[in-house]
Amino acid sequence: MNATRYPPAPVLIVDDEEQTLAAADITLRSEGITNIVTCRDSRLAAGKLAAGEWSAVLLDLSMPHVTGRDLLPRIVQEHPEVPVIVVTANAELDTAVQCMREGAFDYLLKPVEDARLVSAVRHAVEMRQARRENERLARALQADGPEHPEAFAAIVTASPSMHGVFRYVEAIAGTPLPVLVTGETGVGKELIARAIHGLSGRTGAFVPVNVAGLDDTLFSDALFGHRRGGFTGADRDRPGLIEQAAGGTLFLDEIGDLAAASQVKLLRLLQEGRYYPIGSDLQKASDARVVVATNRDLAAMQEKGAFRRDLYYRLRSHHVHLPPLRRRREDLPLLVDHFLGKAAALLGRGRPTPPKELVGLLGAYAFPGNVRELEGMIYDAVSRHRSGVLSLESFREKIGPGAAADSGSGAVPVAVDEEPEGTAGASRAIAFGDVLPTLADAERLLIEEALRRAGGNQGTAARLLGLSRRALNNRLRRADGEPGE
Repeated sequence: MNATRYPPAPVLIVDDEEQTLAAADITLRSEGITNIVTCRDSRLAAGKLAAGEWSAVLLDLSMPHVTGRDLLPRIVQEHPEVPVIVVTANAELDTAVQCMREGAFDYLLKPVEDARLVSAVRHAVEMRQARRENERLARALQADGPEHPEAFAAIVTASPSMHGVFRYVEAIAGTPLPVLVTGETGVGKELIARAIHGLSGRTGAFVPVNVAGLDDTLFSDALFGHRRGGFTGADRDRPGLIEQAAGGTLFLDEIGDLAAASQVKLLRLLQEGRYYPIGSDLQKASDARVVVATNRDLAAMQEKGAFRRDLYYRLRSHHVHLPPLRRRREDLPLLVDHFLGKAAALLGRGRPTPPKELVGLLGAYAFPGNVRELEGMIYDAVSRHRSGVLSLESFREKIGPGAAADSGSGAVPVAVDEEPEGTAGASRAIAFGDVLPTLADAERLLIEEALRRAGGNQGTAARLLGLSRRALNNRLRRADGEPGE
């Protein structure tokens, strides 16, 4: 390929109308997208794609011989790394939704405005380049990364701390011992549990159940099942979730909320591998692997007598702790990109362009709801989006004015590499040495930290500090020895 062209790998435009091809070619070249290949005969498209590397495909849906509707799933299957932008004169929403479900990157309606065409292609090219960069990064970190990355495909991350978690999960997945997964709300505990099951080699089902709010009777019935006549209203035998998870994995979420009587029964199950269905005198054996999760501090709970000590140590035969999102901010760009695409597909609309300030704004927020909260923010923003660049307004509404990375407590948290168990969500005040800093030094350090968290964006940094943009600029000028306004 000609190295002076942009992008390095060409954009393929497939359309049977010569005039449409010429217009798209001229429009894109005028905006600097000069590496373009056009194809009028859709029968040749698959061969062209197989012959080289491509940055993106612009695909018309209505063509003779082979339609775009037929080509789309084939391209997605054979070249999943190449974003496909579909173009059609069909304004039906169902068509757009179906294309997005089949893997289309974006959807354009004829006649396509020049600005919309350029924006869609440029974004697809940038996405392809980002994927290439991520692939190179993954290869560079292969020695330190998971051996089976496909098992963690549902978890979007480039965080070294998360890769460490993955490697630990790979090491313990094949054992029959229980696993305790801890971490704040929304960090992805069930995703890790599913990865453990997927790597375990077990042929049975993954059976999840949230035990929060279950009293002892409901817990026993749900897990162990019952025999006909075991209690009033039990008019037939019903197998429990343990039986459904035979040969597989039983995932108990919110285990910190389990009632005391139920804790005894779970401990007996783990110790003996056998249980009694309600109303039965015959024991049943269980070979289900048990994985539990909680956002509570079980160590502190067992010290206070709120959780059985023997059950706690039995459950934490293996312990996986997931870091909160604020400890892996390097994942924000990846997660934003992932959820934008997911939200656009679910809502059946074009994928909006994120503003450059978005990651800086989000990077200064503590995310008490972690990845799940970020997903909700982006879904709400995309649902409000109409055209052009995605608005920051809905994000600012949820974050609130002057929101700091300590969830707005007013104390400035100290960044640490790992949070000890039981400190999830906690923040600590500034630690002072024997010599206090001067007010000027303290102000300078505070401004530097705000700019770091805001990704260098002065407007976001000013909001974090409770200042106007002008006031922050004045302080920066004074720090540089210049007179303020």
